[in-house]
Amino acid sequence: MKHLLLEAYSKGAQEMLYVVPFVTKVVEACGNKSSVFKPPNPWTMAVLGVLVEMHALPNVKLNLKFEVEVLCKTLSVELKDVKPKGLLSNAEKLRRFTQLSPPVEGPTAPVVHQPTFYYMDINVTSLAGLKDHLQINGDLALFQAHPLLKQYVKPSVERAVQELINPVVERSIKIAVTTTEHILKKDFALDPEEGRMRMAAHHMVRHLTAGMAMITCREPLYMSINNNLKQTFSRLLMATPNDMQKQMIEKSADTVALDNTELACAFVQKTAMEKAVPEMDKRLAEEFELRKMARTEGRRYCNHLILTYQAERMPEPLRHKVGGVTTQQARVYEEFANCVPGFLPPKQPPTKITQGYPADEVVHILEKCAQELQQHLSATAAPRSNSHMIAMHVLYDTLQQVLLMRGDAASALLLLQKAMEGLLEGMAQQLSDKDLATRFRDCHLLVLKGLQDPRAYGPVWASKHSTRILLESREEIKFNVEAVVLLIRAQLVTMREFDIHMAQAMENGLNFAAVTFCMRLARLYFIEEKQDCPISQGDLYHVLDTLARLAANARHPPEGLTSLLEVVRIGREQMEMGYAGDIRLLSTTGVGPTPADFDDPPGLHEKVEYLLTEWVRLYHQPISSRDSEKLYAAYLGKLHQHGMLKSDDLISRFFRISTEMCVELCYRNLNLSEHRMNNPALARAKCYHTMDAYVKLIVVLVKHSGDPTNTVTKINLLNKVLSTVVHVLAQDHEVRRTEFQQLPYHRLLVMLLQELNVPDPIFDSINFQVLQSFSNTFHNLRPARAPGFAFAWLELTSHRTMIGKLLGSSPQQKGWGLYQQLLLDLFRFLAPFLRNAELAKSTQLLYRGTLRLLLVLLHDFPEFLCDYHFSFCDVIPPNCIQMRNLILSAFPRNMRLPDPFTPNLKVDLLTDITHAPRILTNISAAIQPGTFKKDLDSYIKTRAPVTFLSELRTHLQTSIEPGTRYNVSLMNALVLYVGMQAITYIHSRSGTPSSSTITHSSHMDIFQNLAVDLDTEGRYLFLNAVANQLRYPNSHTHYFSCVLLYLFAEANSEAIQEQITRVLLERLIVNRPHPWGLLITFIELIRNHTYKFWNHQFVHCAPEIEKLFESVARSCMQQKQAGQPLAREETAEA
Repeated sequence: MKHLLLEAYSKGAQEMLYVVPFVTKVVEACGNKSSVFKPPNPWTMAVLGVLVEMHALPNVKLNLKFEVEVLCKTLSVELKDVKPKGLLSNAEKLRRFTQLSPPVEGPTAPVVHQPTFYYMDINVTSLAGLKDHLQINGDLALFQAHPLLKQYVKPSVERAVQELINPVVERSIKIAVTTTEHILKKDFALDPEEGRMRMAAHHMVRHLTAGMAMITCREPLYMSINNNLKQTFSRLLMATPNDMQKQMIEKSADTVALDNTELACAFVQKTAMEKAVPEMDKRLAEEFELRKMARTEGRRYCNHLILTYQAERMPEPLRHKVGGVTTQQARVYEEFANCVPGFLPPKQPPTKITQGYPADEVVHILEKCAQELQQHLSATAAPRSNSHMIAMHVLYDTLQQVLLMRGDAASALLLLQKAMEGLLEGMAQQLSDKDLATRFRDCHLLVLKGLQDPRAYGPVWASKHSTRILLESREEIKFNVEAVVLLIRAQLVTMREFDIHMAQAMENGLNFAAVTFCMRLARLYFIEEKQDCPISQGDLYHVLDTLARLAANARHPPEGLTSLLEVVRIGREQMEMGYAGDIRLLSTTGVGPTPADFDDPPGLHEKVEYLLTEWVRLYHQPISSRDSEKLYAAYLGKLHQHGMLKSDDLISRFFRISTEMCVELCYRNLNLSEHRMNNPALARAKCYHTMDAYVKLIVVLVKHSGDPTNTVTKINLLNKVLSTVVHVLAQDHEVRRTEFQQLPYHRLLVMLLQELNVPDPIFDSINFQVLQSFSNTFHNLRPARAPGFAFAWLELTSHRTMIGKLLGSSPQQKGWGLYQQLLLDLFRFLAPFLRNAELAKSTQLLYRGTLRLLLVLLHDFPEFLCDYHFSFCDVIPPNCIQMRNLILSAFPRNMRLPDPFTPNLKVDLLTDITHAPRILTNISAAIQPGTFKKDLDSYIKTRAPVTFLSELRTHLQTSIEPGTRYNVSLMNALVLYVGMQAITYIHSRSGTPSSSTITHSSHMDIFQNLAVDLDTEGRYLFLNAVANQLRYPNSHTHYFSCVLLYLFAEANSEAIQEQITRVLLERLIVNRPHPWGLLITFIELIRNHTYKFWNHQFVHCAPEIEKLFESVARSCMQQKQAGQPLAREETAEA
């Protein structure tokens, strides 16, 4: 026994896995049942000494240590009382013991080629993967005499592989795939789970393909490599080799060929195996689909022909049973994966067939989490004693326990608790090791997201329990902003419960830690990360309300609380100005996160599936078009009968489950079409079959909910449906990421939009509320939140129903603010991409679609662009000149624009030039902070404080936007606000804007200070803000045109004049349309000799620049003679 243990130890861990349990069982039987062999029998104690010595080794597997501990307990012996024999550490004794085992002898013993490579060692992407494993014996005489010949080994091996790989791979795959297909269809004919079948097929086809390839190509590869090397060496040695050289060549070629045949063979084998797996999936695709379809239809898959054959023809021991394969059958396929011909056994045992893909997929998801967690632990260099490392190992051990329990709900809840507590505790401690901190966070999030997966326990279950654990934790870890923000972004916090709990935790200001935490959270979400905020102010309604009451009633409110609430209030007002309320703020109307914060009742999914299937069947019956009202009434009765309309909660659950089922059906049809290369149009038609019926069901329920005159009930139900769609889409987008499909959600929303806007007395009475609900929904699905839905979102927001109804038919233009918010969402999403000169193809398509949408608005609703031009230009990057020109070129449809090319056009005499344009943006609210606005108003009226102009640049450089040092929004608002104040001042003195009336005023002092004091970047942004007001004939256009010309004339450096010219010119050289105000300003600049435009050096700095100016000037001054150079004309006039 002792010798057996030592021999197993010398051979490796694999042998110890078999020998140690065997020895412990023998010793246990001897020592427990025999009075002779009981301790302290010398023989027993000697074997125990070796086992205890193995137990003390650091790298011995836990199950082997467990065997030794159980043996000692059975024999009533303490581990510490057994003295190790020291045999394992004594190399001489170990060698002497292991030499006692006789070698295998006999003339008939076959030559066995021992594998030398693991499957993952070989890279088959190209023949270059052979290079890393080539073996060249440098001691060979030929290489000693001619070392340069070594470099010709690689081409010889590659050539041999290239010659044989195609026929070998083709033949091996053909035989292996056909064999596997027939055997798999026989063994798994009654197995309803396609995951088990797929895994078994992969294991078997790999094994058979590897074996076929090995026996087919090993000998030919050896001969080919040998011949290639001989020919190459003989050719390179030039002269006819003598006998000694021939022997050297033959010996070297033979040795190198022997050394590398295993490598070449492994390369061919793995290539064949990699190609065999997808071919196998294609052969069994229909089998997989039949099982999926049966599960979708709520029945158990069974091939009745095979079942009948088995029952009638096969004896009981060999007969297949309905259900999964037996453990004995599964072991056969598992052994295929454990023993692949030509490769060493895998380091990690493969997943068991019987456990790989259970129907609910929970265990498969958790096993994947365990593998990734193990990789994180292996890649972490921190010591095991580190507290964060201990927490990660505890998490891994807990995950393994859950897997042993087969994904039991109670053990999963324990795992969730460990992950949450570990994450909160760990993030409360500061870590200097950034890599460890990142891996620690990722490991815990990995487990939480695995549990959150809809295929596992679902987001509702995960968020419900994670929120409870968070709120019940200690204050020092609960009030950790970084950890809470991480959980909120991962959608692991139920915001309603969190909001109420935090408001109560502040205890009216007595809990300072809670107050500080809530202030930091509000500042982070609603000020610092306002543009990319995953929640709205409605999600923290109670927190903000408590903070507001604290600021109003406390004798000494916390420092910074008042200013924080002021900024939050202004942000809310700005949003409400252009948007009728965020979807999360409308909880009273039913819009908000899905209220299903609890697990679904048992049997609800099956009930909803039955009702939805029944509706689809009824909807597509030919009779439905004739007796639709009776059909609807009958179905509504069935819904009442099954209790689906009993409460708001059940209604929400019904819509959520129905939406998920329709979406999943679309994914299945689309994936099947892609897999089988079928007609995509047919796949879409199958998707629409169920989705259109579901949309009709929603419309019927909305139409018939409540009394015909009760519009509130109908809108509440519609909001509930739309919030459900938003919730399902957001979860789907988060889980599938790059695999996300827009089609089902686009179809659902566009059909619902059209169906609810058809001429109907009931729908006509709620038309605006319906459009408002859709606008809220689209805002909540904006591209910044769901980038994968961006193209469908643009198509939905530019739909003729949305544009026509919101901008053309809404009473008192109530819909304009809603649509303005959607356009701002689009511009804000595009802005970071458009700042780059080169756009990806997808961004180009989105940008092109945006331009087309703007062209439609310019043609059909120009007043809309006129009224909101400021807010649009505020978010469009400065380099997007054509997009900005489209907006600024809009003018009211009842106005006739004067021809800007008219000779001696008197702009100040035009009728419309004295009228102020309508601007539906709160300019004053954009000038922040309040102290700066106060100083600005004071300076405009009294030119005090005197330090205002010197500090102005500092105020404008407080930017929070990446890529610029200036606050562009503040710059735009400041320029327009000062200009509006100046126009009011000039009109109060019965004047009109001109070169004489705009001078020597506090307003012009501000503009001149900005032109002179700012650097190049700041001046460019300032001049752009001025040029944004050069639009159709109005008082703003007239004033800012005069300002720009005055700044050009009075500039103290040519750099300012050059920059003014650049701002005007770059807007004119792009494609039309060009704003009217821009044209008259540039024409005045180049035609009026007062400005001496053509005398400036920057006009003539280069021939191509001069030609550009002349070309633009010709196009702007059509009445000039085409052949006469404009530069000379202007010089002559001067």
